[in-house]
Amino acid sequence: MRFDAPKFEKLLVLLIILHSLGVGIMLFLFPGWSVRFGGWSEVTLLFFVRQSGIFHLVLAFGYWNEYTRYGGVTLLISAKTIAFVFLMSVSLFVVMPWAVWMSGIADGLMGLMVLLVHRHAVSADETSSKTSST
Repeated sequence: MRFDAPKFEKLLVLLIILHSLGVGIMLFLFPGWSVRFGGWSEVTLLFFVRQSGIFHLVLAFGYWNEYTRYGGVTLLISAKTIAFVFLMSVSLFVVMPWAVWMSGIADGLMGLMVLLVHRHAVSADETSSKTSST
């Protein structure tokens, strides 16, 4: 069986979009529960938790838009890389709940996986277009 990088890339991007939608919905609709689940005892001002939820929703729609219109993953890789650097940096210098460093690791792995699969998918597309044009 041959590894179909373009199909795997589409599935991977879809799963990351669904993840971002899920996180966004939870943070926006259930901010108190979300912060307690993430390891904080309580957050009194839930505006910023909800704002984070909206941010996740905006990114999910951005990922979808870029991928379906152009086949691109630049926004996704950029967002996951920035999140990884920020979350891991904070975790190294400040004691944080498990959700911070775990999210950093997850974001880093998602971004890396998309980068590697996208490179493979682009090279597979270039190879197939060269063989079909000859």
